[in-house]
Amino acid sequence: MAVIVATGVTATGEREILGLDVGDSEDEVFWRSFLLSLKQRGLAGVRLVISDQHSGLVKALKRAFQGVAHQRCRVHFARNLLAHVPKGQAELVATAFRMIFAQPTAEDVHAAWDKTRDELAARFPKLGPLMDDAKAEVLAFTAFPREHWRKIWSTNPLERVNKEIKRRSRVVGIFPNAAAVIRLVGAVLIDMHDEWIAGDRRYLSEGSMAKLYDTSDTDSVAAIESSDL
Repeated sequence: MAVIVATGVTATGEREILGLDVGDSEDEVFWRSFLLSLKQRGLAGVRLVISDQHSGLVKALKRAFQGVAHQRCRVHFARNLLAHVPKGQAELVATAFRMIFAQPTAEDVHAAWDKTRDELAARFPKLGPLMDDAKAEVLAFTAFPREHWRKIWSTNPLERVNKEIKRRSRVVGIFPNAAAVIRLVGAVLIDMHDEWIAGDRRYLSEGSMAKLYDTSDTDSVAAIESSDL
């Protein structure tokens, strides 16, 4: 069983805890129920969903957030790439992949991806199709303001949340039921939510959020497509 947590950023740049649940992280029905519950409680205006590629989550996103931009975590994708590379060449590939994201503009990032893809595929043929299939989702962040990139191109901002949950839950060890998990983790998340709301600094600046609304109607992004019902 897994504890899943959803966080979000408001239109004015503040970060918030949106919800949590306990279930099978690979189960589509569980994920879909969780995502729909967020919408039923008032979640609206979603412009980007950032996630890893849990099979159940990806399928659920296609039904719950059709047409919304989807950012596949670049860190998780990098690990997938390295799984197809000999250990002795892993650092070479990792360095080449990181350089893609060091580019100053969206156009440069896309050009660097294509160049790196061709170079890596020449040495490691399996990497070519992987990068082709993932490009739109891994580079979805480029359609958003440059100031946002580091905070939206991976799920890393959730790491502090996950770390604190693990620290508190490790003390308990074994929980008798899901309700007990939710009580403990919920308390941790409430404290974190209050800390974010009371903070002096926005997670994303007001100025950068204004750019998002100025450009979002014209930029193309990797959207979540509907799946067969």
